[in-house]
Amino acid sequence: MPIFVLKILDMKPGAIRNIREEVKQYIDHADARTVKMIHAMLEVASDEDWWSSMPLDVAERVEMSINEADRGEFVPHEVVKEKFKGWFMK
Repeated sequence: MPIFVLKILDMKPGAIRNIREEVKQYIDHADARTVKMIHAMLEVASDEDWWSSMPLDVAERVEMSINEADRGEFVPHEVVKEKFKGWFMK
């Protein structure tokens, strides 16, 4: 594990509180682009366990599809694009 990660994990509660306040101040003064990036980062972090919250039947179908693709049982994207090129506007 990188040293900076170990330092963050080893922080005392007071240090975390200080960082939290710094981040809040930073966000309060950040431009819209930065706020959107921070929001996206937080959304991704909160969605890390999306697989376990997926309905079992959906997860099973995804696994089945992955196994089919691993066996070469799929239609390449380029073939599908060529077959249906008239269906969508460019």
